[in-house]
Amino acid sequence: MNPRFDPLADSRDDGPPFDVYLQGTVFLDIIFSGLESMPEAGQEVWADGMGSCPGGIANLAVATARLGLRTSLGAAFGDDDYGEFCWRTLADQEEIDLSTSKRYDGWHSPVTVSMACGGDRNMVTHGHDAPESASVMIGRPPRSRAVLLDLSCSDAMGTDDAPGWGRLAHEDGALLFADIGHDATGRWDPEMLQPLSICHAFMPNAGEAMAYTRTRTPQEAVYALADRVPLAVVTNGADGALAYDSTTGEEASVPALMVPAIDATGAGDVFGAAMTLGTLAGWPLRQRLAFAALCSALAVQEFGGSLAAPGWGDIADWWHRLRDCGSSNAYHRAVRRRYSFLEDVVPDLPGGGVRRAAATIARWSDA
Repeated sequence: MNPRFDPLADSRDDGPPFDVYLQGTVFLDIIFSGLESMPEAGQEVWADGMGSCPGGIANLAVATARLGLRTSLGAAFGDDDYGEFCWRTLADQEEIDLSTSKRYDGWHSPVTVSMACGGDRNMVTHGHDAPESASVMIGRPPRSRAVLLDLSCSDAMGTDDAPGWGRLAHEDGALLFADIGHDATGRWDPEMLQPLSICHAFMPNAGEAMAYTRTRTPQEAVYALADRVPLAVVTNGADGALAYDSTTGEEASVPALMVPAIDATGAGDVFGAAMTLGTLAGWPLRQRLAFAALCSALAVQEFGGSLAAPGWGDIADWWHRLRDCGSSNAYHRAVRRRYSFLEDVVPDLPGGGVRRAAATIARWSDA
């Protein structure tokens, strides 16, 4: 196995053993691609490709690990073949620490089947609640520089009297990078944002940010969130992303890269992983946003969650192609200027960089 590029090598000391700690549900994802249309009632359709990979929180864990962040994951795994495949892929192939994860006898691994067609996807999922809560399973998490968590997961924060695993990680010095999902109730209760008081960063999408802050534009939402958390980031789909960093006084926005999007599964996870890396590395805010936008753009051009998460080999290839392409149109000139900082960041790995995942139950992906 080729040695992994370590983007934080120059800043490592006797700090925490991990860069990132994560907790969540791992699904076995089975992804069908190349469908001409979705099946109608009673109809069978054939897919041009398929891939199988760990999904759910594994999308984020693979994204951070492939960017060179030392990653630890706490998750429940079944004792079935699906659980064994996911455990083996994450631990052996992706080199993710699973010391706070646990295998449960007789527990069925959650499974999601995803069908990508026409730039969208439909999913069917089967699963059961984990046998015990995350905080009971994990106890006190291993020390890490950062924790990525979902604010809607009440078990992560707990209470002052009974702190959850996320609050314990914060007490041990971890920076909390928070996200939040769609509110199916439609209430968008601002009280859901209360845990931001101990978070370093919040990275919702534009719709979520405006709904929770009762604002009219993504820019207004960023300012409202910046009053709650040091680093406020709002992703805005094809319009890029914008952010405000109160710790440095920086404000920035970047457009999305113009790429053919095939499957957006896991793109938000890749964005969050890249923002976390850039923050831990101390990059300027504009560079962090640009890097996160690039990693997301690389991911959406491939099929399938963690299968699409880019590594430094993919990033280096992209930059070298852009730098050396010779095109002089305005778009390419602008992108080269925006990403010129990569010249001092990407490793010189013409063929040995960590690249996208390729694991499937059949060992090779047809996706």
